[in-house]
Amino acid sequence: MAETLSNYTLTDLFTSLAGDEINLITGFVWLLIAVTFSMVGGAIGGMLLAGKDIGYQLSAILGGLLAPAGVIPAIILGMLMINFLIMF
Repeated sequence: MAETLSNYTLTDLFTSLAGDEINLITGFVWLLIAVTFSMVGGAIGGMLLAGKDIGYQLSAILGGLLAPAGVIPAIILGMLMINFLIMF
């Protein structure tokens, strides 16, 4: 395991991300990408929903902070299901 983490190059990372291989590193990368998109979407949604009532900055902050709370468990469950389906 230590040899894999120390010799893991960027080319190998992109190959794993593009292919159907889900390992620890690609799982973390996909999770970070999903959380980033979730935060941006939550901020935009918060501004659209409550911007006039509580202010655009506060609604963007709350939307960006609370949106990943629902996305992170769904992404982890989705990756586990994909990993399970790849085995068959």
